[in-house]
Amino acid sequence: MGAAVSQATGQAAAVLVAAPASGQGKTTVACALARLHARAGRRVRAFKCGPDFLDPQWLALASGGPVHSLDLWINGEADCAARLAAAAAEADLVVVEGVMGLFDGTPSAADLARRFGLPVLAVVDAGAMAGTFGALAHGLQHYRPGLPWLGVLANRVAGARHAQMLQDSLATPGDWCGALPRSDAWALPERHLGLVQAAELSDAVARLDAAADALATTPLGRRALADWPHWSAPPATPADSIQPLLAGRRIAVAQDAAFQFIYPANLATLQALGAQLQFFSPLAGDALPTCDAVWLPGGYPELHAATLAACVPLRDQLRAHVAAGRPLWAECGGMLVLFDVLVDADGQHHRMWGLLPGTVTQGRRLAALGPQQLVLGGQALRGHTFHHSTCATPLPPWAHAQAVRGGALGLGEALYVRGPVRASYVHAWFPSNPALAAALLSPAALPAPTEHVPC
Repeated sequence: MGAAVSQATGQAAAVLVAAPASGQGKTTVACALARLHARAGRRVRAFKCGPDFLDPQWLALASGGPVHSLDLWINGEADCAARLAAAAAEADLVVVEGVMGLFDGTPSAADLARRFGLPVLAVVDAGAMAGTFGALAHGLQHYRPGLPWLGVLANRVAGARHAQMLQDSLATPGDWCGALPRSDAWALPERHLGLVQAAELSDAVARLDAAADALATTPLGRRALADWPHWSAPPATPADSIQPLLAGRRIAVAQDAAFQFIYPANLATLQALGAQLQFFSPLAGDALPTCDAVWLPGGYPELHAATLAACVPLRDQLRAHVAAGRPLWAECGGMLVLFDVLVDADGQHHRMWGLLPGTVTQGRRLAALGPQQLVLGGQALRGHTFHHSTCATPLPPWAHAQAVRGGALGLGEALYVRGPVRASYVHAWFPSNPALAAALLSPAALPAPTEHVPC
């Protein structure tokens, strides 16, 4: 595969793995590429374009390192540049997995590729096409001017003859990066919020190895990193220093299969704020650690509702925590367990922890999706929302987040406040405003909600 690029030239090879739509196999290909090079001893850093908690778990397993999200709006351009520059300084290969279709969303994966010069590898499910494959590849490459391009890889191909037809359809033969067949050996199973978590599958590594083995037989898998398109990491401006607003404060963070949607960057931000993090597992029956604040992140509480409902000692400890005036921040799935009742997708009612009044009902259709920001004290804490459940509560919202739709602002998710309990469907990206992240986990009253700040 050739010498390590970053050691030889001081720069990493880079690729943004994209597709014309969701479900084409870009996560599988991105993981296969990361796994192929990581197990060969090369240093791989992986990222996910847009807000996501599940794909990064697979990318982390494949690459052997932490995976951060890159979103030009949620992170901001400077944060994205800094993370890419840091990765390029220590890696031989930087793999960025796209989101949805290449041009879907504002900003899109294509916007990220164009801004930072990331060569695009298009993964196309070609199982039901022949000559149209070439037209689709041509359109993806040329739809927007200035898109860096690596090539196209055909996925779920029937056989060698089919692959040859697809290759022959390309206007530029050099764009051909190979073909992968359909196979259960490397398929990544899904559920209602996306991929099944990697930690839930005992054969997760075997699936990644099978995908990497298949990719190794393709022109892309055989290409030395030194032969990839030239990529220069973006210049990064020094980040603003973070004030130690949580110095010495102990924050208990729920983390297990029910509470797994945690950005690594959020944990790093809390530590930069001076907090001491203590993890506990409600599903394992852990007691609430001695702490000054609690964070219940999102995840899949609806899949473990019966077990969580039986966590009576933890429920009582959380009630005592709140009664003492100590803050609790709960987002999305973490909020669901705080209500009186959770109705799961099968219609079963579960008596939950009762720190917020009302009932949440798990639906089978998407209830909300998209970027949002909490605006408090004239400042914005950016993030996103993605859930199937709905909430019925007599508790009036203390504020609403602002939803960002096509560059315009609209009414977003409710922010509920009851004493020191703060809860919302919004998944917050703490690095976007460390001071507001600290406010959510501090005993003082939250800054007043603000009606409007530019998006």
